[in-house]
Amino acid sequence: HLTREANIDAAAKRYRIPLDEMTAAMERRPSFWGKALGAGVAYVPAFRACLCERAEKGAMVYTGYLGHLLFPGISHVLSIRVVADLEERVQGLIRQETMSHTHAIATLEKEDRTVRDWTRFIFGVAWDDPGQYDLVVNLSRLSLETACETVVHTAEMPQFQPTPASRQALADLTLQSRVTATLAMDFRTRDAHLKVTASAGVVTITGATGWSEVAEAIPRVARRVEGVTEVKSDITGGAPPMGLTWY
Repeated sequence: HLTREANIDAAAKRYRIPLDEMTAAMERRPSFWGKALGAGVAYVPAFRACLCERAEKGAMVYTGYLGHLLFPGISHVLSIRVVADLEERVQGLIRQETMSHTHAIATLEKEDRTVRDWTRFIFGVAWDDPGQYDLVVNLSRLSLETACETVVHTAEMPQFQPTPASRQALADLTLQSRVTATLAMDFRTRDAHLKVTASAGVVTITGATGWSEVAEAIPRVARRVEGVTEVKSDITGGAPPMGLTWY
């Protein structure tokens, strides 16, 4: 079982990111200047790299919003959204924290709005769109025991079992994430406009930068990443954009 908070901590340590900055980047949509400079967005690949590495070790249950969006194209990942009526959520928050009913409602509405804005900014999708999930579990209609049985039964279905192809897809995504995160964190390459793909150890990097020094550094930085066997770099010239575009 891996929580979102634990993965934030792991990513912050691995890529030497201040924990408060990493936490903020995974919770709040950046300000205007943050977006212009690429702040926050560059930390998402670090988060995904650590999440993918944990998933490669075997069966994993990840709790925290947006995990399903970080595993695109991995067929054995089961994406679940758990929902409940607002009043049930309010009572649950009141039991956890000392606050009024009105304060609890305001807190939940603010949290939902923050997650919705962050998701749309990073991924361009609606966080609460049921079409983004394989299964939606409503705890206002199902008991916790029934909900758990439903999840376990669904996870055991053939379409959610790993295959050689899906394991390779996860390995490629892990390597892509590691390289993307490393390029995003390195001072020589963090401002380049790049797209990274990986296939069985071969990493392909395309993009643009206005500086020849950056273009030369990109493959050198990528080769340092564990698991990379070959780097194919196709970097064009031109005016460098402000900030990192994350793929």
